[in-house]
Order: sequence, then C-alpha cells, then structure tokens
Amino acid sequence: MGDIEGFETAEAGASETFPMEAGQIRKGGYICIKNRPCKVVSVSTSKTGKHGHAKCNFVATDIFTGKKLEDIVPSTHGTTVPNVFRSEYTLLDISDEDYLSLMDDSGEQREDLKMPSYPDDLEKNIRDGFANGDQLILTVVKAMGEEHVMSVKKDTSS
Repeated sequence: MGDIEGFETAEAGASETFPMEAGQIRKGGYICIKNRPCKVVSVSTSKTGKHGHAKCNFVATDIFTGKKLEDIVPSTHGTTVPNVFRSEYTLLDISDEDYLSLMDDSGEQREDLKMPSYPDDLEKNIRDGFANGDQLILTVVKAMGEEHVMSVKKDTSS
C-alpha cells in the first residue's frame, strides 16, 4: 500500500470541543454556550414535565471575557464542551505594541500574544511586576482557537 495521490492528511491533534450529555455537566465544569467556551457557575435541573425531559438550566461565564451566558438543555440531550488547555510561560519582555515575549519550560519562545484586558487588574499586575524586575510566570489558557493570558504569579524558585 503506497501513498494515495491527492490524499491529504488532517492535522493531528485534539478537537476544539467534544460532546457530553447535558446532565453530566457540573458546576465548575465547562460548556459551550453561543459557540463560546464558558465555565459553569450554576446548574439547576427542572423536573420532567408533560413533554418528558428534565431540563438543565446553565449559568456560565465566558472564560475569556467574563460575560455571563445562560442556556437551557434537556438533561438527556448532548451538548458541546470545550477542550481547555493551560500552559505556563516566563515573561521575557513587553513590546511597544503590547505584545508579550514569552518562553516555555523547554526554552521555546513566542511573541504572538497581546497584553490581556480581562480580568481587569491582570494587565496592571503584569506591568507592575515587570517594572519591578520580578520574574513573572503567566498562565495561558487555550480553548476553541483562542488563547489568552489568564493569570500571573511571581516566580519564587529563582
């Protein structure tokens, strides 16, 4: 069996989302609402009505903007859950255009992420720590094709 001409392979890697029964999603978990990755703040389940299905009422916040979203899904129906990945980077520099120069544990550098605007105090904490000469570790969250810096902490190991 040789290579098939004109056949292209798909990029290997995890899917952006995966299906899950709505009744399995709990507070603190993730769910996609209006095609946005969200963290579930509360779940309430209504009793089965005359049309059969118990309904799950989800209240969640967009993990990147903090915006509150709500959705109601029958508990036995499938819904989508985002694959959420976290990684930590050391902050090397901040460019004049507010791009962050970051390095991971293996020494790989990246300069494609901008200074975060959410949560509100995060940008100030990064700028203050960088100005003080602190070694900063930034947590980057990736979900559904988006990547954002979500938290900062001082590196106390060095």
